[in-house]
Amino acid sequence: MKPSRGKTPSSKKTPRRVINKAKDPVEVYCRLRPLGDDDASVCVTPINGTTIQLKPPEGSHQYRHGNIKETHHSFKFVFPENVSQKALFDHVSLPLVDDLLHGKNALLFMYGITGSGKTYTMTGSPTDGGILPRCLDVLFNSLGELQARKYVFKPDKNNGFDVQTEADAMLERQKKELLPSVTCRTPSTPRTPGTPRRKLADLDELANRVRVPDNTRVSNIDEDTNYAVFVSYIEIYNNFIYDLLEETPPDPINPKSLQSRNLREDSDRNMYVNSCTEVEVKNTEEAYAVFLKGQRRRRVAHTQLNTESSRSHSVFNIRLVQAPLDPIGEEVLQDKDKICVSQLSLVDLAGSERTSRTQSSGDRLREAGNINASLMTLRTCIEVLRENQTMGTNKIVPYRDSKVTHLFKNYFDGEGKVRMVVCVNPKVEDYDETTHVMRFAEVTQEVQVARPQAVRHDVGLTPGRRRANQMYKKVIEEGGSVEDLKPIISLGPPFPCLQLCDPREDTTLHTLTAFLLEREKRRHTLREELLRKQGTFRAHLMEMERDMEQLKQENADLKMKLNSRNKSTDALEKRVKHLQQQNDMMMREQQLYEHDKREMESELATKRQKIQRELQEKDRLRNALKGVASSQKDKWQRECEKRVRATQLELETKMWVKDEKLRQLKEIVCAREQAKAKKTRTNSNNSTFNRSKSPPPKPSQPPVRLKHRRSKSTGNAVWVDHKPQSTLKTDTIMQPVYPKNKKTTAAPSVKDIKGSNNYMLTHQEEDSKGEVETKIFKGDVFETRGGGRAVQFNDVEKLRQDLPPSPPSNKRNKRPADEELDSGEWTDVETRCAVGIEGKPGASQPAAVHIVPQKKLKK
Repeated sequence: MKPSRGKTPSSKKTPRRVINKAKDPVEVYCRLRPLGDDDASVCVTPINGTTIQLKPPEGSHQYRHGNIKETHHSFKFVFPENVSQKALFDHVSLPLVDDLLHGKNALLFMYGITGSGKTYTMTGSPTDGGILPRCLDVLFNSLGELQARKYVFKPDKNNGFDVQTEADAMLERQKKELLPSVTCRTPSTPRTPGTPRRKLADLDELANRVRVPDNTRVSNIDEDTNYAVFVSYIEIYNNFIYDLLEETPPDPINPKSLQSRNLREDSDRNMYVNSCTEVEVKNTEEAYAVFLKGQRRRRVAHTQLNTESSRSHSVFNIRLVQAPLDPIGEEVLQDKDKICVSQLSLVDLAGSERTSRTQSSGDRLREAGNINASLMTLRTCIEVLRENQTMGTNKIVPYRDSKVTHLFKNYFDGEGKVRMVVCVNPKVEDYDETTHVMRFAEVTQEVQVARPQAVRHDVGLTPGRRRANQMYKKVIEEGGSVEDLKPIISLGPPFPCLQLCDPREDTTLHTLTAFLLEREKRRHTLREELLRKQGTFRAHLMEMERDMEQLKQENADLKMKLNSRNKSTDALEKRVKHLQQQNDMMMREQQLYEHDKREMESELATKRQKIQRELQEKDRLRNALKGVASSQKDKWQRECEKRVRATQLELETKMWVKDEKLRQLKEIVCAREQAKAKKTRTNSNNSTFNRSKSPPPKPSQPPVRLKHRRSKSTGNAVWVDHKPQSTLKTDTIMQPVYPKNKKTTAAPSVKDIKGSNNYMLTHQEEDSKGEVETKIFKGDVFETRGGGRAVQFNDVEKLRQDLPPSPPSNKRNKRPADEELDSGEWTDVETRCAVGIEGKPGASQPAAVHIVPQKKLKK
């Protein structure tokens, strides 16, 4: 049977706090931080237990303006430098814990400049705990066995709590224990380069050290009430709220950053952080572990004034949920309206700082600006509250200008007690900042806050229910008789004395009337509780019946589905067998087809080879015919070109002779004029000064060596054989003789040219008869003035395949033009092959340049 949660009655909420118009001022305490150097000068001196004195040092702003007057400031109490954490806690925080246990709200601020000891006052050390761990110790010492089981109280995500039965709580506990969340481990929060988190090594060492607990406890706790403690930890960074207990999925490669939260207002117009993680804790160790978990994520940074300066405002909330027990004293009363939630907020404000002293820049400067702006908003709200209370004005308090003031506006409007501890560093360097802190403390003490009242659980149930239930269980376990035990459920005390001594006496009647009214009230409460339990039991029985009918119906449906699935399975098995047979037949057919395919592919390849050979034979014949035609055409074209070149060369020779004569004549004329001019200049220079002759111009060296031939007997010369890849090998009997030191390449590079002395180029073409004609161009390699290499061709070898020569023809029939063309005097190698190839550094291909002019034709 699944236990159901008790229904919440729709009755109107009963007031739990008595309205009180009495007000108390905000209590402000002062704590002086001890100095590390005893000889250091101080500017703050305690006069008595409530007053301190400020003396402006010489370097302060007021001293430079002539204001050297000492000032006195009063507080609720002044703690000297040697005060212990225990004494501070007993005086300041212990009354707030007492109020928390009795259903009252409380707010405690830590205020001061950076490096004044606020964080130490709040957290302390493991051996000497601060305010926060001592509050947890006293809270759990006082509650003891009065705590409800885990998950009896459950947050409703609207700043309230729901109550559920022990059975529902047990199911949820089992679910949490058997199915732990994968995010139970605290993921490492990524560190931004501007604002690093706290050092994990220091916090781990702090967690591993033995902590000394505080054994103080608070008395006068209602024993007929169950309690539960929930804690949360947030920070306000750059006016954004972050949940330090947020569970993020672990991702070591790309860890996710914390998401900012928003402020919301609940049905009672109380401010709270939306979607904030609230952890239920059952002892101090669990609560302190949660605090350290959030402390690892809090933003701190190194500044000029503090090695670990807090860059955000931190808020540690302790919420105590309490509700009365049922008439039996066993479980919590299943009525949400009877739940009371009280809260203690411990706030560690970031210290105000001046940029001129911290030398902040970048992220540090932006953080300091947001911290100072939020503290200034807090001061403005305090001043407006004081002005409204003292002057009777009705100005709007700017709570919404900052998340700090907006979050705690309910406390200043009368929802709890407010206290503030001002931490002061007495060093003379902090005098200017300390004066502003003192002024704010004085203004804060003048603000009046409504006095909170204790919660009254006036539900009309018998007191001592828990103890009676425990006694009953103890007797049952010991096997004793329960006849002598008092009834757990009673209508209250016995009847009062009903004796009447005087007929006119009405005191007894009034007493009896009040007693009967109280008994009637108790009877009505017990009747309602009985009806509620009967309704719950009846609902459980009906739910069991519905579950049974539903299970029967589901069982029948499942049987029908099983039968139908069995039939479909048999049909599918038969179909699978049939398909398997078809598949085997298709596999055999496929093998036959593949065999035929391979035979046809082999036959097709044979026919393609035959066709390819026929095409190659046709191409060879076609190319042979083209070669014969092109050779005849090239023969006549070369004949024409030879005759044209001969005529052109003759004309160029005549022009050269004329130009040479004109040049000599011009030199003679210019020489005479230069002689006259020189004689004139000599006469003028002799009259003024003697000037030395200018040296004659040096003849410029030609870029290449013209007509230079290397000795044929040189045997150690290195040759570069430039032979393209398309060169065909001739199978003739006569083969050319190549030198020994030869390097054959298809595409010569600059490096090949630089490391050689000679160069040969092999060129093949088809002659007029369709045969291959090979030409070998030879040349020398030498260095140019530009640092490159130049090639000058000086010889050509022509290799061709030809038929045996025909009988010599009659020389008389030979034309003079043919003899002239066949002569080698004007067609020497230098005239036809005077081309230089120069390789420049960094160039991928050599450049060809004509260097040697052509020879003149001999007549």
